[in-house]
Amino acid sequence: MRIGIDFDNTIICYDKVFAAAARQRDLVPEGWEGLKNDVRDLLRSRTGGEFAWQGLQGFVYGKGIGGAEIYPGVREFLVACRQTGAKVYIVSHKTRFGHQDPDHTDLREAARGWLRGAGLIDAADAAVASGDVYFEDTMAAKVDRLSSLELDIFIDDLVEVFEQPHFPKGTRAILFTRSRSLHPEHCKPIATWAGIHDEVFAA
Repeated sequence: MRIGIDFDNTIICYDKVFAAAARQRDLVPEGWEGLKNDVRDLLRSRTGGEFAWQGLQGFVYGKGIGGAEIYPGVREFLVACRQTGAKVYIVSHKTRFGHQDPDHTDLREAARGWLRGAGLIDAADAAVASGDVYFEDTMAAKVDRLSSLELDIFIDDLVEVFEQPHFPKGTRAILFTRSRSLHPEHCKPIATWAGIHDEVFAA
């Protein structure tokens, strides 16, 4: 079995670090709590908010990535992949540099550093080989990549990936989401990694 997994907001959870960084920059009141999308929606509701949001993203995905967490259940899923001999790839839409980042932090190297620190690559028992991590400049290029890998399953938090006209029809699409919003018929929404584990490895 060949399994592809998105990186941002699928393996790695930025919710706490976005809220903390927004407080540090005085973009939200002291003590404010919210998820990543709550921060985004609040900033975008203000004049000039998109610029502030892009700057915050550039920091969180780069220098601030150390404060991000792995989603519960990801490690257990990867252990099951290793135990069953499944081949795992990480395929992500991630530009090399962020918007509004004066330091020009390499976001791809920051992501690889986080994966390394979490023991997901470059470790003796890692389920993912470091050469099987792909970062692409556009969503279309990301879909091209996962097509070329001939995946049996692809897991992503963005429904737009599965809506791409060239998304491979032979790949099972699992949407990692708590939302009940509309999604393509070929795409199965699952809210937790435990649920994804059961879906993929059910007897």
